[in-house]
Amino acid sequence: MDDRDVRLLKAIAELETGSPERLHEATDIPISTIHYRLNNLREEGIIENDRYDIDLEELGLGVTVLIEVHADYRGSYETFADRLLTVEGVTNVYFTMGETDFIVIARLSDSGMVERLIAEFEQLEGVDRTDSTFVISAIEERDALQSYSLETLLEELVET
Repeated sequence: MDDRDVRLLKAIAELETGSPERLHEATDIPISTIHYRLNNLREEGIIENDRYDIDLEELGLGVTVLIEVHADYRGSYETFADRLLTVEGVTNVYFTMGETDFIVIARLSDSGMVERLIAEFEQLEGVDRTDSTFVISAIEERDALQSYSLETLLEELVET
């Protein structure tokens, strides 16, 4: 990864588009070079898909719940995490250190769905208990690259 790749990725995160024309305007990288580099970044797995962001609140999935899962399971944590992902509405599962074994994020439509989600977790073998937190308001949800300055990204990610 070099300077141009990092600049492209930062522009994609900030503009929320992969449009070569818009990326050219933001970075001054030639459009043909942008096409070439985007293809390479896709082949390397750095770019996973084309982004079509959906407003989940407008869609009807405006309730976000953070669930701490305290577990006593056998086998690998990956296998257990896969079981957590089978519960409808779960969007993210994180294996953590400390008193909490996993943190799960779910996007749901209403409190009835929250109740169903918690009941499903309690039925999973290995789940000792859960602690849930309703998100009242998302102050900001941003792409990880948006949380860094370009200078920091270049310093940390460009191979020298």
